[in-house]
Order: sequence, then structure tokens, then C-alpha cells
Amino acid sequence: MNGKSLFKRVLSLNRPTKPDPPKFPLSLWLRLHSSATLTPLMAASLILPSHFFTTYKISKLCLHHMQSANPHKGITCFFPVRALASRTFASVGSVENHVSAPTNTQRSGGSKTSDNDFERELQELFDEVKTLVMNGSKDDAVDLLRANYEAVKERMDAGVRGIEEAATIDIIALGYMAVGDFKFVESLLEMLNEIVGSLKDDEPLLDSVLVHMGSMYSTLGKFEKSMIVYRGAIDNMENIYGKHSVFLITPILGMAKVLGSIGRTTKAVDFYHRAIALLESSRGAECEDLAIPLFGLGSLLLKQGKPTEAETPFLRILNIYTKLYGEDDGRVGMAMSSLAHVKCAMGKANEAIDLYKSALKVIKDSNYMASDDSIVEKMRIDLAELLHAVGRGKEGRELLEECLLITEKHKGKEDPSSVTHLINLATSHSRSKNYVEAERLLRTSLQVLSKTVSPDDQSISFPMLHLAVTLYQLKQDEEAEQLALQALHIREKAFGEDSLPVAEALDCLVSIQTRLTRDDEVLLDQLKRVLSIQEKEFGPESKEVLTTLKKVVHFLDKLGRKNDKLLLQKRLSALRSKFKQQIQQ
Repeated sequence: MNGKSLFKRVLSLNRPTKPDPPKFPLSLWLRLHSSATLTPLMAASLILPSHFFTTYKISKLCLHHMQSANPHKGITCFFPVRALASRTFASVGSVENHVSAPTNTQRSGGSKTSDNDFERELQELFDEVKTLVMNGSKDDAVDLLRANYEAVKERMDAGVRGIEEAATIDIIALGYMAVGDFKFVESLLEMLNEIVGSLKDDEPLLDSVLVHMGSMYSTLGKFEKSMIVYRGAIDNMENIYGKHSVFLITPILGMAKVLGSIGRTTKAVDFYHRAIALLESSRGAECEDLAIPLFGLGSLLLKQGKPTEAETPFLRILNIYTKLYGEDDGRVGMAMSSLAHVKCAMGKANEAIDLYKSALKVIKDSNYMASDDSIVEKMRIDLAELLHAVGRGKEGRELLEECLLITEKHKGKEDPSSVTHLINLATSHSRSKNYVEAERLLRTSLQVLSKTVSPDDQSISFPMLHLAVTLYQLKQDEEAEQLALQALHIREKAFGEDSLPVAEALDCLVSIQTRLTRDDEVLLDQLKRVLSIQEKEFGPESKEVLTTLKKVVHFLDKLGRKNDKLLLQKRLSALRSKFKQQIQQ
């Protein structure tokens, strides 16, 4: 392991309510001998993806910035569970950060001292693994996890399968989630299922293990298993603490999140309301912790297309933070931004713009977040898009320029993250018909990308296709065609020949080649290919299909194929009538 040796620090647990452990005690704490002393980190999400941008268009109108507030989504550990103060109610990967659950002093049985020592070492092990992952020492983290796994497996093979083993495997599974070895996590969860099924309901740490399992299953997309485990955690806590205990908040919120993920929104809403009611009854109607279930509820209602109903929980969050911290606090700014998204979904664009502007000002003046923070950047982009949508392109462009300048200042002019802003700016200039400036920005973006990715990387096809469109507007059709062809080939290889990105490139290519008077038969075949992809992805009666059908009918008429044209003309007329009726309604 890179010349570093591991030494084993043995923890011997002699819990009064359990028989003495076997001769080979459970090994929980294995550190790197040469590691420096590390300050324990507060419990935070474990999944730490090194993400790269995947799209370069200006973000969809009012896409909620809080959805990407925390790129480190995943599982949070608590041994014991602590009430942790989050910088913002929305920047969370899981719910366990925010609501306390019972510690061993609140549970029956067991030795307080030995339990607390055990929990402390579990937490330290978790923090150690997390720190190694965050520092890029993935191999060291894997070695640490593997050593602990082998030690606990040895005890299990000897027939020892109690809460200590379950809690240790739980921590190991959380660690492998951080590393990204999800396949091994699944096998660890199966081991956990076997153990927890035989444990008594009042075992210390069992609630924490069950909640972690539910969260891990959810992250892995195993939603049915996640619900079963969360249900078990809820039933277990209800039996011990009663149905009105605040300790139930964590598994209830976990259950609500899973139900929302699988489309059982009515049931999910019920769970969010239950969490809200429990917090209100135990901590009051203005408790800060209410922001978590209120945010989950509001987001779910937005997802359902019910912005009017979603407005109430988001307004309530804003009022809670304003009363607790004052109008100039950064948390108030974040709440304003969330409410701005709701207003936008309600069609109240001017109110949304005012809220976004106020939010950005409060966050900046309070130094709540750095100017280059990804959340603040997303807010600027959302506001810029909204300003463009209402015809205030100049104001929107100024925000996009600010994003680019901030990125270049903090990361350098050749950092690939600047490409998103270059393309957004180019799009803005294209909307204002300033194609010369758009061309310059897009060529710059291609130069930046060419230094960081391979020539056939899918990411390079986005500015490439944007540039093809811009050159088409500048009547530089030959170069535009070559760029569109190149982007098409890259996307076919990266996404598949029947993918939407390929359809987009084909549609662009047809427009360019039509003006270059390329073969009409070839162009018609390409349009049919676009139509087939759109029918599969959007449905045979979508607006996208309507637009492409018009083009297909045009080429059939041009080629003199009257019979084929008549068949599609009937379908086109029916679609037009349908959308006309929808507009009138």
C-alpha cells in the first residue's frame, strides 16, 4: 500500500447484556501508520463524483438551482446521530444530517461507557475513510475498508453475529459507497439483512443501521428494498418511543423521498406532512428543522406540476429563516431563490426576477457563499435565462458575462468549466443576431475543450454544433456542414444512432445541406430518421413530431411523391387541429 503499513488497534467490548466476545476481538479501528492526525469532519454526504459538464446550452428556464446544490449526494453516517447545523436547508444529500435520533443513553440495556466508545470508534473510522476519499487517497481508503471487512468477517464466520458486527458492516458499506464500489455494497447489504433480522428491536444502534440501509438501497435504485428497511426502522422506533416521537423524523423523511422517486407522490406527501406535524408538535411551528420536510414537500409538488400548492411550503421556509436570522442573512437569500423558482413555474416571471435579484444581493452582501460557488452560479444562469425569456436579453447577458469572468478569475481562462459560460454567452449573442461575436466565443470554447478532451469526446459535439448553426447564419455553409457532420459522427458513436442528440445533429445538418442543394432523397431519408427518433422519444403526437412532419411533407411534395404526401398530410392536419384546440382551451 505505497509503502504504508497498517496497524490494528483492538477494541474489546464487554457489554453487560451480552456474553463475552470470543478470543479474537472485533477489529474496528485500523489506521495508516504514517497518517497525520486528522480533524474529524461533520457527517456529510459520501458520494464524491468528479463531475464534468454534460450540456452547454443555457439551462432550462427556471430549472431549480437547489436540485444541484450538493454534488456529493449519497449516504450520511451517524453514530451516534447528532443534530448538525447545515449551511443551507437545501444543500443536503440525505436527511440524517438534520434531525437527532436516540443515543444509547435513551435506549434500554447495554453499557453506556462501552456503547459510547464503540460508537466513537465507528464514527472515527467513517471520518477516516471519508477524509481519505476527499483527499484523493482512494486506494488507502479501500485498504482500510478491506482490513476491517476481513476482521469482522472472521468473527461472523466464527458464529458471532450481533449488533457490533452489523454496525461495523454498515460503516464499511458506507465507506464503499464513498469509494464508488456499489456492487460490493449490495453484497454487504445482503449480509446486513441476515444479521438485523435476528436482532432485538431495542438493540442500540439498530435504528441507525436500518436508516443507513434504507438510504443506501435508495442510492442504489433499489427502492422497494429501501422502503422495506425504512418501514422496519419506523415500526421499530414506534414500538420503543411511540408514534409521536421526534426520533421518527429521519426514517419518515427517507420513506417520503423514496416514495417520491418511484412516483407514489400522494403517499410521499402524506409522509412529508407527518414529518412536519411531528416537528411542529415537539419543536414549534417556527422550528428551523421544518425547512427540511417543507423543502421536500414543496419540491415534490413542483415535480407534480402543482406550483400553486408548492408556494405555501416555500413561503413558510422564507418566513422561518427571516424571523430567525433577519432579512440580510444568507439563508434568507437561499429561500428567496427557491421561492423565485416557484413563482417562475406559476408564470409570474417579474416576481421571480425580483426574488432572484434580491437573493443574489443578500447572499453576496452577507458573504454567505463565495462568488464562484456552484449554487450561486446556477442562480445567475437561471436568472439570465429568465431575463432572456421576457425580452431583457441585455441584462441577462451581463449576468452570463459575470459568470465567465468569475470562472476565469478563479480557475483560469483555459479551464473547461468556462466552456459552459462561453456557449451560454454565444447563445445570448445569437438571440440578438450578433453572430460574429457568437462565432468568436464558440471557437474559443472549442479551443479550450480541445486541450482537455479527445477529438471524439461527446462533450466537444455541443459547441461544435452550436458553431455550425452560427456559421449557417453567417452564410458560411461549407464549414457549417463539415462541423455538423463531425458532430453527428461523434454523437452516433457516443449516444447511439437512434438517440435524441443524434436527431438534433441530423436536423441541423438537413437545414444546412438544404441550402447547399444536396440530394433531396438523402435529405428526406435523414428527416425520416429524425422523425422515427422523435416518435420513439416524445410520442407520435408531440410538437417535435409535428415540426418534423412539416419538413417531410415539404420534401415529398418537392420530389413529386403525391401518394406518400397525402397520407402524411392527413396526419399533419390532425396534429395541427389537436394543438390548435389545446391553445384555444
